[in-house]
Amino acid sequence: MLTFVGLGLFDEKDVTLKGLDAIRDADVVYAEFYTSPLGGKTVGKMENAYGKRIFVLERGDIEENAEEKILKLAKTQKVVLLSGGDAMIATTHVDLRLRAIDRGIETRIIHAPSISSAVAGLCGLQSYKFGKSATVAPPYKGVISEVPYDTIMANKERGLHTLLYLDISMRINDALRLLEAVDGKRNGKVLKKSVIVGIARAGSDKPVVKADYLDALKSYEFGALPHVLVVPGELHFLEKEALVKIACAPASI
Repeated sequence: MLTFVGLGLFDEKDVTLKGLDAIRDADVVYAEFYTSPLGGKTVGKMENAYGKRIFVLERGDIEENAEEKILKLAKTQKVVLLSGGDAMIATTHVDLRLRAIDRGIETRIIHAPSISSAVAGLCGLQSYKFGKSATVAPPYKGVISEVPYDTIMANKERGLHTLLYLDISMRINDALRLLEAVDGKRNGKVLKKSVIVGIARAGSDKPVVKADYLDALKSYEFGALPHVLVVPGELHFLEKEALVKIACAPASI
């Protein structure tokens, strides 16, 4: 059997009781952290909390060498694959599950909190008003991806909010500067006039949630990773109130 277990948002305590049972019952426990940041987790803390040795896999172990590393064992043993957030947010995991099914291996998913579901509650926005999300990544060969900017603009046309995942090592301030560069290239003014929400360390005891306009937000100190961004669309009056009271947004939004 191959069981996918989500570890939740921040630290080793976020795993569900059902997930913990699966980990402790497993013959082999693997983990991957290239699809989701570690946050407050470390392998040592998890091993101490779960009472199980954990073998960390690299991207190639799952995407290219899964047959040897994972599937061969899962045919006869109980194998668990741990990942941050929810177990099935990453498309890599969907692909691995399909390959297991093709080989007649039983699969199971044990879900956990994900930033995609938690972000609305953290900043007070209405969850059903979120549109397509996107990921902000560092420039590749000097070229800034314009996909996140296009996603924001498309969502705004429909009055929808945009969740922007950030590259695993990226800070909010850096992501905002990249978006600002694209906005300048497009001669755009929408992003400059938009209130934006930055969230750091979601799921921790003291997450940082701050809303402001771009010029002010890009100099705000959010502290340690992980970071994400939300660019709101059309705001309901209760959402405006929430951003002011929860995220310390300017009262004039």
